[in-house]
Amino acid sequence: MLRELSVQNLALIEDVHVELEDGYCAWTGETGAGKSLLLTALGLVLGGKASAEMIRPDKAEARAAAVFQVAEPRLRAEVEAILGGALDEDALIITRRVSAQGRGGATVNGLPVTITTLQKLGERLVDIHGQHEGRALLDPDQQRELLDAYGGLADRVQAYQAARRRHEALRRQRQELIDSAEARRRERALLEFERDELAGADPRRGESEELTREAQRLLHADQLRTAAAEGYALLYEADRSAQGLLTRVARTLEPLAEAVPELAEAAATLERLAEETREVAFSLRDRGQGFDDDPARLEDIEARLALYRRLAARFRCTPDELVDRRAATEAQLAALDRQDADLLALDEPLAAAWSTLKQAAAQLTTARRTVAKTFTRSIQGRFKSLGLEGARLSVAVEARELGEDPTAAPPPESGADRLELLFSANPGEEPRPLRKIVSGGELSRVTLAAKTVLATVDRVPTLVFDEIDAGVGGRLGAALGQTLAQLGRHHQVICVTHLPQMASYARRQWVIRKRVERGRSRTTIAPLDDAERVEELAAMLRGESAAEGTRQEALAMLAEAQSRQSSRARGSCRRGRSAG
Repeated sequence: MLRELSVQNLALIEDVHVELEDGYCAWTGETGAGKSLLLTALGLVLGGKASAEMIRPDKAEARAAAVFQVAEPRLRAEVEAILGGALDEDALIITRRVSAQGRGGATVNGLPVTITTLQKLGERLVDIHGQHEGRALLDPDQQRELLDAYGGLADRVQAYQAARRRHEALRRQRQELIDSAEARRRERALLEFERDELAGADPRRGESEELTREAQRLLHADQLRTAAAEGYALLYEADRSAQGLLTRVARTLEPLAEAVPELAEAAATLERLAEETREVAFSLRDRGQGFDDDPARLEDIEARLALYRRLAARFRCTPDELVDRRAATEAQLAALDRQDADLLALDEPLAAAWSTLKQAAAQLTTARRTVAKTFTRSIQGRFKSLGLEGARLSVAVEARELGEDPTAAPPPESGADRLELLFSANPGEEPRPLRKIVSGGELSRVTLAAKTVLATVDRVPTLVFDEIDAGVGGRLGAALGQTLAQLGRHHQVICVTHLPQMASYARRQWVIRKRVERGRSRTTIAPLDDAERVEELAAMLRGESAAEGTRQEALAMLAEAQSRQSSRARGSCRRGRSAG
């Protein structure tokens, strides 16, 4: 609730500070005293439009600040979600500054915030109703939310939204598969070409390296044969072959080994080397005989290696990695096959989800139509006391036909129906949407009746009514006052009024005056005690020249209002005890 409002240098307001209370609070004063300026300041705090023209002449900036109490856990959680962080205490201090250069800024608990953040906070903290304003009640979406809250339809709404999410997920999945069908067709054609090409090549890991070595042997077969023959001769067959020289030296050393034992080891080593040289020579001879020219084989190998090079360049990989690319291509084709199968497999669950969604939507529509009757009957029951005897209110709930096509887009998240409050001011008049009503007085009274009915479910803690008494007489003013007082049991209600009958029902009353000091006008606001309230009510009845009889009339008016409020409170307590 709104605890304090401070305003500096805003038009006629030089420096005003007001501390408010819960329940019904009345602001009274002469026309032009600046009552609307205080509401303008509150609007600035809540993110309203600002301009340099608002600033008091010769001042550098205007400032408006408000202190809200947000102790209620759900409200506090919503405020913290908007601010993106936890509150240290239950107080929310919002400050808005507007400079003469047109710039400005806003803070919440000392931290800078955007105007959008202020507006979001304002939607949760205060609902302002002027002669041509009834923010929540005029918006069909808000009307629907209020109706659902009034009827306790949260479970129905959640069931519908769950069914909608299920259907939408399946529909989106199906549509994505359909949208990608052409891309899958092109991808499949490419993958099938690659698969066939790789399957035809049938790459084998390590084959390219083996073929490269074989091609080198075939390409240099003549040189290899010559080198092998020469090596065999020099190592073994020639007169002075390496093997023969090694053997000869070993045999020369053997007789001397007895005299010089160290020579025995040398002789043995030479014998071993001679044997190994002979084996190497025979190996060269055998291999040399295998180095045959085979032009046809070499041509086949070159063709195979060229295929490896071409595929490796195309797929940007090594020849050995072509095996992996073939396996990956097969896996991609299998995935495309599964997607096509998934598309067909979605038909049955999508149809089932659509059927469930239609059933949930129909149940929600039926529940809303049932609640709408009680809702409008309760509001209309308050019309007589508010001077709307011949007025009629109804709720049109138009359900959208969902059809039999499960692939159709689902209805909005709020439901398959559109809700509109319809109002006719006089018998015989065609009901029209409440948002198109021209009369501000009528709209304010309808809003007041609705707010009273919705008091227990409307979660906005502070309601502001700006001169909803326009065109209203004294008798109806008393009824409006009683209604505001009743509404004040569930909300903080701030009402700017010219009617003493309305003001008399307020829990507390403040007077707003315009004074001229040192040649300049300034607005002040001050709370009234009971004696001061009598004087103010008398002035509202007869002007500043009110006689003693008028004061007595004002005193009686205040006493009657307080008595009615006490009686109503006692009656509520008795009903509560009986219910217990």
